[in-house]
Amino acid sequence: MKVSILTLFPKMFEGPFDLSIIQRAKEKKLIEINFVDIRDFGIGKHKTVDDKPYGGGIGMILKVDVLKNALDSVTEKKLKKNEQKIILLSATGEIYNQTKARDFSKLKHLIIICGHYEGVDERIKDFIDEEISIGDFVLTGGEIPAMLIIDSVGRLVKGVLKKGATENESFSEANMHLEHAQFTRPYDFKGLKVPAILLSGNHEDIDAWKKKTSLEKTKNLRIDLLKKGTH
Repeated sequence: MKVSILTLFPKMFEGPFDLSIIQRAKEKKLIEINFVDIRDFGIGKHKTVDDKPYGGGIGMILKVDVLKNALDSVTEKKLKKNEQKIILLSATGEIYNQTKARDFSKLKHLIIICGHYEGVDERIKDFIDEEISIGDFVLTGGEIPAMLIIDSVGRLVKGVLKKGATENESFSEANMHLEHAQFTRPYDFKGLKVPAILLSGNHEDIDAWKKKTSLEKTKNLRIDLLKKGTH
């Protein structure tokens, strides 16, 4: 899978993808991550990438011509619609979730446009596939959401994790509940003990306990997930 990130600040990405699971996926050639500096496509000798908004307002708007030229530099014309997707990161977009992560992980090429400043010229939306938000709050730019998306998508790419590693996670296809409680050594920490059933060796009882704690956690923390499951 290839990911292309259009950003004004490529240096922000130095480090996050050179550690742990994503690093290993890159080394195995399962994931390729490329960065496109939007300023390289700026207008004139000053490489202008933004301008004042028509109609007035505070802040600067990323220019549609600059963004489109940057987008054209990475879009692969030979790929089909279901193999390549262009997303714009924006506070006004559709809320990102695990279903989106699974869908994106099946692509051959994911192109991410990181918005910045006051926003982007609305006309760029005629050239994208989806507008994505990571939540109902505002950030200074799309770089941090891009890191979040790549991390969540990358681990789902085939071959990155061991087979079955994601099957019972929170929000997985097989389990729309939150994941069950987890424990490791020491058995007794300041009087807080690991549930005895986990040491019983009875796998049937352990599986039942995991399902029970998963349901209880979901009821307490994310009851909305249970309501979704009834639709």
